[in-house]
Amino acid sequence: MPKNVLITGGAGFIGSHLADELLACGHHVRVLDCLAPQVHGDGGRRPEYLDPSVELVVGDVTDPQAVRAALQGIDTVFHFAAAVGVGQSMYEIAHYTRTNNLGTAVLLEALIEKPVGQLVVASSMSLYGEGLYRDADGQVRDMGERPLAQLRAGQWEWQDAEGRALVPAPTPETKAPALASVYALSKYDQERLCLMTGRAYGIKTVALRFFNAYGPRQALSNPYTGVLAIFAARLLNGNAPQIFEDGLQQRDFVSVYDIARGCRLAMENEAAAGEVFNLGSGVPYTVREVAERVARAVGREDIAPEITGKYRTGDIRHCYADIGKAGRMLGYAPQVNLAGGLTELAAWLEGQAAIDRVSQASAELARRGLAL
Repeated sequence: MPKNVLITGGAGFIGSHLADELLACGHHVRVLDCLAPQVHGDGGRRPEYLDPSVELVVGDVTDPQAVRAALQGIDTVFHFAAAVGVGQSMYEIAHYTRTNNLGTAVLLEALIEKPVGQLVVASSMSLYGEGLYRDADGQVRDMGERPLAQLRAGQWEWQDAEGRALVPAPTPETKAPALASVYALSKYDQERLCLMTGRAYGIKTVALRFFNAYGPRQALSNPYTGVLAIFAARLLNGNAPQIFEDGLQQRDFVSVYDIARGCRLAMENEAAAGEVFNLGSGVPYTVREVAERVARAVGREDIAPEITGKYRTGDIRHCYADIGKAGRMLGYAPQVNLAGGLTELAAWLEGQAAIDRVSQASAELARRGLAL
């Protein structure tokens, strides 16, 4: 049966792809978005990529009146509205807390007055901190944060007490949060607020922890967007992608199409209510390898990544998703591999303009002692 769906933050990268996914299944989609300049540029114009069938309401998720108006006639809500960026969150604390924490609270108070049938909230892999590891005996280890002295010495990898290397292992939803940034804290707050309020008021609520999403429509001029878009912006301007540490840290890169499909599956599966799911690819890649792949995809193999040997406060070494639970309960299975996803990304990048603001962002972090 067609649903009337509201996506907060739905004019952005992931939200707009979810809108396409839902429209293709016959649902009506409304979007509430403030069209933030850092993401959408100046002017507050409707993004060209947003399907004309989408009803766009321009407003701030922290504005109770705008939220209540956007909820009229809605039976399902995807809550994606959030300020995004680990580094930036460590100095724009009020902005991140207002948008992410207060914005969620405003939405939930409106839903208490007028409950909907379903609520799906976008959470983040950032709340895990470090992923899990296996030691030489095959035991799973939860390591916490790397000591500052270790990072200053340039010792990037985790080792056991005997100096043996620990091997990254997939991270399941059962891992305890390790909140190393304001952004991570705010995403965990969004997740828990939605789940507890949904339980209290009979709203079927699901939290989805997104890993490193990539694909067309990422904000190339936003230095706090996904790392693949940041690399692409550097390369399009003839600059080398900058990589912290030694570039061998591992991440889980997942196509935005798989994320959108996973969101729809969570909406369609009533057994998902009250649950938390990882949405990733389940495949780890080093950041250096991904930078080299992006360079090949956009025809700039001549630009090698710059391995800085520096580190940022709160950075983790390795983390990739265990997607078994989403597979079992939602039928989620990634359909876009990295090679295919980068080919499409490169095609989209042709003709795209990007202002490279990475150096300014890095300098801001260094000025504040957050990157050394």
